[in-house]
Amino acid sequence: MRNILFLCTANSARSILAEAILRDAAPGRFAAFSAGSRPRGEPNPLALALLASKGHDTNVLGSKSWDVFARPDAPQIHAVITVCDNAKGESCPVYPGHPVQAHWGIPDPAGYAEDGSHVDGDMAGLEIAYDRLAMRVAALLALDEGALDSKAWRDALTAIGREAEGGTG
Repeated sequence: MRNILFLCTANSARSILAEAILRDAAPGRFAAFSAGSRPRGEPNPLALALLASKGHDTNVLGSKSWDVFARPDAPQIHAVITVCDNAKGESCPVYPGHPVQAHWGIPDPAGYAEDGSHVDGDMAGLEIAYDRLAMRVAALLALDEGALDSKAWRDALTAIGREAEGGTG
């Protein structure tokens, strides 16, 4: 089983969606986790409502720091996938085992108030993010990761993000 860590700055919507989608799509094949560089502290309530409406268990989801996965007692992470452009540009902690890294940019479905504070966003934006992440997870599941060395797997994960963005991701 390979462990995938999805990163986003707040770990409140996109990374939470990705974690739930992969967790439920490939139990026994992949274990999915999510975290953020500056976690909001709780998942976006609209993201949780969307996941619940699609049959995902939301009780196990939480917003946490990416440092949790750099600890010696953390599960070994095999791939780190950033899902927001801010997290892509940040310096990640060093994770044990040197996991492959890829970027699957997803537009932010949550909004920001005029004062810069975070707001919950809207369900339509979350639906779009969910659908894009579900397509990328499906592409991930189409890979034969056991037949790929680290570089080939990283390249394949990166290509999933680029193809989904029409070559710009």
